[in-house]
Amino acid sequence: MSKIIQYYNQFDEWGRLDRAPLEFIVNWHFIRNSLPASGHILDNGAGPGKYSMELARSGYDVTLTDLTPRLVQIAKEKAEELELSERFKGFHNTDARSLNSFSDEAFDASLMMGPLYHLQQEADREQAVKELYRVTRSGGYVFVAFMTRIRHLLTALAYPQSWKPLDSMEEIQHFMDSGVFNHSDEGRFTGAYYFEIDDIKPFMEAQGFETVNLIGSSSALGALTTEQFDYWRDQGDQEFSKFMQLIYDSAENVHLLGSASHLLYIGVRK
Repeated sequence: MSKIIQYYNQFDEWGRLDRAPLEFIVNWHFIRNSLPASGHILDNGAGPGKYSMELARSGYDVTLTDLTPRLVQIAKEKAEELELSERFKGFHNTDARSLNSFSDEAFDASLMMGPLYHLQQEADREQAVKELYRVTRSGGYVFVAFMTRIRHLLTALAYPQSWKPLDSMEEIQHFMDSGVFNHSDEGRFTGAYYFEIDDIKPFMEAQGFETVNLIGSSSALGALTTEQFDYWRDQGDQEFSKFMQLIYDSAENVHLLGSASHLLYIGVRK
């Protein structure tokens, strides 16, 4: 956990979502369309609070948690800057595996958009999802982010020197068997776990959730740069609307899930 905190103490997570706008836009489209009309939402492992701010702006009460104290402080400052502080019920420095501050079924819906990336042990991943289940009300929606093994494989094959030790076939095969990745270069991305796509739904359903959807957050066009995305945004409202509908449609296409760097699981607590 200390390495995760150290990494996010120096990494611009808010800026990452600005630099890769489709991930946030696509996720928010599907989250917004599944949320109740009102209620208290948990943003668990929220980082600097990009989704929390959008939830608050949309009129929801929000509780934010994150493992990294610096990111929790940034989120508080963002809420003040955006004049959204009154919508927040708390900012908590909390491990996703232990949500002891919250009672059973405390939230009408819950987001967990990052913690599962960093939990390399299966027992830890299960514990985080069990806690998410416990604090979400029966019938409430959950939105959980995953990173996929196949996309990381393709990235490593294309840029092996940037993703050491995945610069040898022996290490790549080990990664494909385990899903566990630890960067050889100090200060790069933290130790992470990448799921097989076919394992995501069974994993969540084993913890008591009913699957609603699994979508590609960055869609098939997730590799677009900000400038490339802005080209379509500048073509006028009608053309941009058609462009975004194509993005949303491709996000739900099961044949394209492996092309997305991040997936969003949408489920309901039974």
